[in-house]
Amino acid sequence: MNDLQTHMAHYLEYCRCQKRLDAKTLKAYRIDLAQFQAGMAGASIPEITHHTLEGFIASLHQKYKPKTVKRKIASIKSLFRYLEYKEIIVQNPFHKMQIKFRGAATLPKTIPLHTVQELLSAIYKQHTNAKTALQKKNTLRDIAVIELLFATGMRISELCSLKDSSVSLADKSILIFGKGSKERKVQIGNDDVIRVLTDYKCAFSSEIQACSHFFANHWGHALSDQSVRRMINKYTSLAAIDLHITPHMFRHTFATCLLEADVDIRYIQEILGHSSIHITELYTHVAMSKQRDILATKHPRKDFQICL
Repeated sequence: MNDLQTHMAHYLEYCRCQKRLDAKTLKAYRIDLAQFQAGMAGASIPEITHHTLEGFIASLHQKYKPKTVKRKIASIKSLFRYLEYKEIIVQNPFHKMQIKFRGAATLPKTIPLHTVQELLSAIYKQHTNAKTALQKKNTLRDIAVIELLFATGMRISELCSLKDSSVSLADKSILIFGKGSKERKVQIGNDDVIRVLTDYKCAFSSEIQACSHFFANHWGHALSDQSVRRMINKYTSLAAIDLHITPHMFRHTFATCLLEADVDIRYIQEILGHSSIHITELYTHVAMSKQRDILATKHPRKDFQICL
């Protein structure tokens, strides 16, 4: 193990114990830094200059999208800030660099509301027509998962890590632990969703008790995000929906619907748990595309017959 590997290992331990970063963030750091170490071809820390870094960043741009490159650079920058803080390096090579690039803004992908309804209808139909008690029980859980994703706009990671103790069906609220362990309380505004969640909790009481998570499989283990993705793909296929739907698209749809209903963007930011209003503002672009569609199809000028 060379000095770069050694200090990377120390840094990751520092991130885990001192910065208290969550497991997913640590995993991303570990992947990014391992790639960086491989790209340095055995170079020691003093041998890494701003020229070396510029060459490595150029290679990243050839392989990845701007958003991914930005994240990988942030991981490496954090390592060098740590090395500087620990006085392992005298001069941080990033201080001699100006890294500015603007990637094309990717608008959030949403699900048309009629498609959400078709998807939910397909799951409810499967529940009604279930041939065994196990099928009926599992489809009830699937309904609860999709309904909660759409009702709250929560992240898939937040849903899968949701503890039973964080769900209060009596006052129709859930306590969500988001990125960076930030807490937020979100209300569930629909009585039908509350009924489904109540029925689900009753059906899965022993499994929930076994793992302490609100969403569990029939083995009594916390539901994984891959299970939720497979579930969505299954019902999308059953409903003959010609759209690849991901769990995060429910979040985008939730936010866009609220924005189009004239809900203040600050409230949407709070409900979604965004650290910055700039992240939430991405949805204004989606709302603008809806506005263009409305003005193109509904404005009376389209019916004018005027010839020069």
